[in-house]
Amino acid sequence: MTKMLFREVLEWLTIIVMGLVILSLSKFAAPEQKPWLLGLAVGFCLTKTFYYVLETLWHLRRATTLDLPYHKFVLLIAYNMVEVTFSFAVDYYCLVSVEPQSLLGVDPQLQGSLLLFECFYFSVLNFSYFGYGDITPGNVFAKFVVLTEIVTAFSTVIFLLSDFISMKESIRKSNSENVKMAAPNE
Repeated sequence: MTKMLFREVLEWLTIIVMGLVILSLSKFAAPEQKPWLLGLAVGFCLTKTFYYVLETLWHLRRATTLDLPYHKFVLLIAYNMVEVTFSFAVDYYCLVSVEPQSLLGVDPQLQGSLLLFECFYFSVLNFSYFGYGDITPGNVFAKFVVLTEIVTAFSTVIFLLSDFISMKESIRKSNSENVKMAAPNE
């Protein structure tokens, strides 16, 4: 339990530190360095996404091996969804901070926690496929991050939940067959 808590704290700290690195660099960057910083934000986004996919697969395997009840697995995935949407909100926040036209429809006057909320709102809409259209990506970097979030959401929600149920059934069948085979013949 302590190991898992440590990993979760480390994940949240990594998200925040990665965002702060980009924000700090953007304060001192010359205008011609904006594409490089936007690329760095996309690189961080891809790195986190790759990690989330691996972590989700690990959770899936662990949950099926431990025969975790479905409601506990759903809570675990819901927690991961919050973490992922927050992570993408940080990515959007960095993109808008480096280049305000990265997300069209975001009030240019927003800063700090209000801008972070706006980015979180956009992230949740992308992750849930609701996308009202009030905020849209304004450059290729933002489009790439949006696509990455949508693919992450799709793989998490569609494949993961359906695979969990299928894998649980497969493990149950396998375990019951093993029990039948291990039972002595009468």
